[in-house]
Amino acid sequence: MDRISKLPIGIIETILCLLPIQEAARTSILSKEWRYRWTKIPKLVFIQDRPHAWTDESALAALERYRDRPSERRKLFYAIYQVLLIHEGPIHEFTLDMEVDGSCVEIDHFLHHLSKKNTLKILKLDLDAGAFEGHRLPICLFSLHQLTSLYLHGCVLYEKHSFKEFGCLTTLHVENVCTPVKTLLRLLSSCPLLKSLTLDVERSLVTNNGDTTFVDLFKCLPVIEYLYFKFFTIECFVPERLPKELPTALAHLKYLCLDNVCFIHKYGLPFLALLIRSSPNLEKLELVMYFEDFLGEDEIGSFTLDDYSDIMLEHLIEFEVQQFMDAEHELDFVKLILAKSPALKKVSIFACFKLDEGEDEEILKRLYLSPRASPAVKIMLE
Repeated sequence: MDRISKLPIGIIETILCLLPIQEAARTSILSKEWRYRWTKIPKLVFIQDRPHAWTDESALAALERYRDRPSERRKLFYAIYQVLLIHEGPIHEFTLDMEVDGSCVEIDHFLHHLSKKNTLKILKLDLDAGAFEGHRLPICLFSLHQLTSLYLHGCVLYEKHSFKEFGCLTTLHVENVCTPVKTLLRLLSSCPLLKSLTLDVERSLVTNNGDTTFVDLFKCLPVIEYLYFKFFTIECFVPERLPKELPTALAHLKYLCLDNVCFIHKYGLPFLALLIRSSPNLEKLELVMYFEDFLGEDEIGSFTLDDYSDIMLEHLIEFEVQQFMDAEHELDFVKLILAKSPALKKVSIFACFKLDEGEDEEILKRLYLSPRASPAVKIMLE
């Protein structure tokens, strides 16, 4: 008895969306009834096969396989053209994960097709450009007004015209995107409902004419709730103008993750304190520490935690530290959080190396003996 075929259409589409697109297309051989069902699925995911490590191959074989990459891209592009040509109904989610070597006009064609349908809600472009600058996104991207989630990785974003409003966008992920700061701010300011932002860019990829600061950035995030920030992104702005507190509080921010933060960096604690002071309703704080040995002499600053004794985290429930290196200033900062967080329930510390025998017990003992605003807090060290 064919029970699957008798399921509601919505459930069948959900099942097909969970399959790789190749497997979903192969269901067309099951019967006449199934021949075109896969062409109506609203979620399309195209992922280019990545080469495995070349450790067990000769250099010549590795080079031959690398030369085949353009041919593989052409096959992928041809497959996408075929799918889009015969697809029926709305497309709600489109994912493209592949390598590019500069500009690929085919990607522009796909985005133009999606903009004409005007049904797309989730767009993910993960374009690994390698040594190339990356693919420059076409202007039709900014006509996708139904988007609720946008993921951009390895792209080039240069748009001089004003963006039309992304009135439905709530989630934005920007990683390794080459763009002027003002263009990035125009993009953010065009998303009035943005609640989740991941910002991971480097100074080498972002240009700034010197008059844009962090205040300008956070003015674009009035209702932000989730914020992931790569610490060295601050170099894309003007750190010398880093204020003590933002003019407008991040009143809706509940989750903050600061990646690659280093407390002895001259902007490390000041920037972290800026975000904490400006987030009165923060519930979870996550830090990923950075190895200090990689800092240059001009990047190291002097500080004392006494300068941040005014910090209060009245709504903080969870605090997590990754890549903990057992440095004294890191331990002191954990103590500061314990002393300033009356609602704190859980502290998780993940060391970046194996601790000596008894060292973990000594660290936990020092933390439990330090002043704690929340007597119910549990501290975990791994």
